[in-house]
Amino acid sequence: MGELKTGRGLHQEVDISRACNTRWGSHFKSFNCFILKFGTIMDILDNIVETAHSMDERSRATGYIRIAQTYEVAFMLHLMKEVLGITNDLSTCLQKKEQDIANAMLLVKVAKRRLQELRENERWDLFVVEVSAVCIKYNIVVPNFDEPYVNSGRSRRKSADYTIFHHYRVEVFCKVIDWQLQELNDRFDEVTTELLYGVACLNPVDSFSSFDIQKIMRMTELYPDDFDELSMCALENQLANYIIDVRDIDKRFSDLHGLFATASVERAFSGMKFIKNELRSRMNDDFLSGYMVPFMEKDVFKDVSMDDIILSFQAMKPR
Repeated sequence: MGELKTGRGLHQEVDISRACNTRWGSHFKSFNCFILKFGTIMDILDNIVETAHSMDERSRATGYIRIAQTYEVAFMLHLMKEVLGITNDLSTCLQKKEQDIANAMLLVKVAKRRLQELRENERWDLFVVEVSAVCIKYNIVVPNFDEPYVNSGRSRRKSADYTIFHHYRVEVFCKVIDWQLQELNDRFDEVTTELLYGVACLNPVDSFSSFDIQKIMRMTELYPDDFDELSMCALENQLANYIIDVRDIDKRFSDLHGLFATASVERAFSGMKFIKNELRSRMNDDFLSGYMVPFMEKDVFKDVSMDDIILSFQAMKPR
C-alpha cells in the first residue's frame, strides 16, 4: 500500500468510490485507491477508536482495524488489484460509446495470456514478496507458509489437512485466476468470438479497411438453419458487390464512421447519467441494472402490460 505524492500540478483521483454496475464504476480503481490510502484509513479508524461517542462506533472501528490488519486482507487486496488490472483495459474498451470490436477481441487474448502468466510459479514468488513487504511496512504478521492452515472461523483443533502455502497458492491465488479465466471463456466462447469478428468486418472506418468476406461468411456457418448452400452462395456474391459499392461507387459512404444511431446512444448514456445522479444513492446494484433496461428501451417495454409483469413475478420460483 503505497504512498501518495502531493504537490501542485499533481492531479490525482484517489477517492475510494463505491464500485457499481455502470460504465463509471470500477472495482480496479476502488481496490487501487484502498491500497494507496491504506495508511490513512488505518489512522482514521484509530482516531475513531479514541474519540468515538458510543461503544458501538468504537467496537465497529476496532473490528475494521482487526480485520484490515491481517495477511489475508493484504493478500486479497493485492490479488484483486493484479487480476482486475489485467482485465481493466478490456473492461474500459467494452464500455466505450464507440467500441472497436476487433481491438476488444485482441484485448481478450491479451487478458487470457497475462492471467496464465500470473498463474506461473515465478510470478507467484514475486507476488508473495510484494505482499510480504507491505505487511512488514504496516506491522502485519506474515504467516509461516509451512504450518497447517487453520480457518479463522473454525476451532484450531479442526485445522485443514493442508498447509498455509497450499491455501494461498491453490485455494485462493489459482482459484481466483481460474474463475476470471472461466468468465472470459464463457463470455467470449468460440461462437461469440466468431460473431464479433464478423461484425468487426463491417466497420466503415477507413473505407471499410477491415472488410473480410471469409470472416463474414463464417458467421453464416454458425446458423445452418438460416442459411442453406444456395443462399450462402448468393450472399458471397452480394458481399462482393457491396464492398465495391460502398468503397468506390456510392460516395455517401465515404465519410461514414459508424453503423449505429448516435442520437440513440447519446440518449442511452443520458439516461444512465440521470439514474446515477437522481436514483443511485437509493438502490443496490441489482435494482440499478434491472431499472436501466426498461428505462432505455422504452419503445420495447411500452407494449408490455402490467398484467404480464405481475404474471411473470408470480411464475418466479421463491429464492
